[in-house]
Amino acid sequence: MSINLDNFLLVDSNSEFSREFTEHLKASNEANNLIVAGDNTRHLVKMMFDNLISDYSYCDFANEISVSELATYLHEHHTIQGVLISSVDYHLASEAQLFILDSLHPKRYLVEQTADGYHYTLISSHGHNNHLSCHFNESEDIT
Repeated sequence: MSINLDNFLLVDSNSEFSREFTEHLKASNEANNLIVAGDNTRHLVKMMFDNLISDYSYCDFANEISVSELATYLHEHHTIQGVLISSVDYHLASEAQLFILDSLHPKRYLVEQTADGYHYTLISSHGHNNHLSCHFNESEDIT
């Protein structure tokens, strides 16, 4: 599946995966404006320094207050078109973590590394529109 990944948020739950994925995106010119959020600030700064991402934000995805602050930051500084989440991390997430991930945006894609590169799968379940959401369309009913 080919999608335009400009203005997407990448959930950085696995530094090695995120690094390899952003290197792939840069090499293939698939995303010109990728924002990454996670709790390893040093790793995020290195990716920014290497021009793999256009912006980063600290976020502890296990902490609802931290995710709410991320959503506020994204509302003020970016127009997020969708969210990218490692398929492995999504499938291993607890119910509480899934609620947070499903609240980020109505367009959520699982990213899986394959022998041919990366495969994107749109999450078909409805998301949640709440204080954790980082999209602008408030009239859209995604509950």
